Amino acid sequence: MKLSFHGAARTVTGSKHLLQLKNGENILLDCGLFQGMGKETDLLNAHFGFDPTTVSYVILSHAHIDHTGLLPKLTKEGFNGKIYCTPGTKALTEILLEDSAMIQRDDTKYINKRRAKEGLAPIEPMYTMDDVNIVLPLLTPIDYNIPTRITDSVELLYTEAGHIIGSAVVNLKIIEAGEQSTLTFSGDVGRYRDLILRSPANFPPADYIIIESTYGDKLHDLVHSTPDDLLKWIESTCVEKKGNLIIPAFSVGRTQEILFELNQLSIENRLPNIPVYVDSPLSIEATEVLKSFPRYFNKKIQKILEVDKDPFGFEGLKYIKSVDESKALNEDLRPKVIISASGMADAGRVKHHIKNNIEHAKNTILMVGYCEPHSLGGRLMNGQKEVRIYGDTYPVTATVGAIRSMSAHGDYEDLTQFLACQIPDLVKQVFIVHGEAEVQDHFAERLRNKGFKEVHTPNMHETIVLE
Repeated sequence: MKLSFHGAARTVTGSKHLLQLKNGENILLDCGLFQGMGKETDLLNAHFGFDPTTVSYVILSHAHIDHTGLLPKLTKEGFNGKIYCTPGTKALTEILLEDSAMIQRDDTKYINKRRAKEGLAPIEPMYTMDDVNIVLPLLTPIDYNIPTRITDSVELLYTEAGHIIGSAVVNLKIIEAGEQSTLTFSGDVGRYRDLILRSPANFPPADYIIIESTYGDKLHDLVHSTPDDLLKWIESTCVEKKGNLIIPAFSVGRTQEILFELNQLSIENRLPNIPVYVDSPLSIEATEVLKSFPRYFNKKIQKILEVDKDPFGFEGLKYIKSVDESKALNEDLRPKVIISASGMADAGRVKHHIKNNIEHAKNTILMVGYCEPHSLGGRLMNGQKEVRIYGDTYPVTATVGAIRSMSAHGDYEDLTQFLACQIPDLVKQVFIVHGEAEVQDHFAERLRNKGFKEVHTPNMHETIVLE
């Protein structure tokens, strides 16, 4: 069989890995959108590097848009097979793809206004809600820890990844010419001390492993208090400077984590009387999905649910749904906290909030997760003094802060703990994906030192024959 890498290869986003069996079956592991890659982003998303009509079926690791966001384009170009996922991933993918289509529609409309002024022809969005509606019936749920034969030659087992609700490690048993081989795709690996979710689980022995490496050269700070960090930024920005605290946060996972921490501050009577707005319809839906899968929570949250039926809600929290309500926030001069998507600040309503707040020294833009270096969030975190937003240049006068303790990705100790259930000598090859190139190289060397002999960092569109 052959394995080719068409995304998240020597970079972070766009997860897509194609497994080609000798019998003609082609299995696509994830179908993610490239994000935050600057001018390269559109070009990378325009071409798969393979023919979608030849894909037999898709197996998803989790719902994040850099793992699912090109499914509508895949079906638009001829794929019509089943898309396997966990029940939690199915529920989140349905709302994430709808949101992605709407963001593309709105951003394209905004861009076309500028193009019209410049005498340029309009552009079309990559896909529409009609394309999304073709994908949704193909989503086929399989729960954790249930070995499922999806064809005569392939058995799928999902194990817990601990990254977001429904996230799973993909474990495959493959029969070719009467011989069995095993392949594991980690998806995104969560943390073993996650605030809300269960820890990553051990997985069966694997001949081949595809593993992410987002934080493969970093250790998360274990001595920290995220509620205290959030409180510090609210007090310094909203109370002392009377400004706005803008928090770009992914709608799935990070927003709920922030709300949980703010709820704890509220319970302790430490949260200032400052309105907190979640300006993302998707975040509202994602929070409801999260609440509908309490069995995926860790034991700590299970105990909290016995006394607090809504650990993600508190007095002063307001959800913003309509575009008019969102625009009104920019006309409201009172200090406030605005939590809005996307987490890399490269799309969605948060981009407009940054545009309207970045030139004022009393405001703060607080980054709370990983950002691609070329994304708007990445450029702000790297200290750029000017940034371009929707074609215009803005001086960065607002404070740019970061809480680095908040991450749904495991650090290198989490990742090596995740692999500790394997005997290195028995693993034929490890493929490192989903990380910046330098980080992948550091993590590859770490794994070699742990005894894994064949560790490879594949290039984009590289194909490798698995013996």
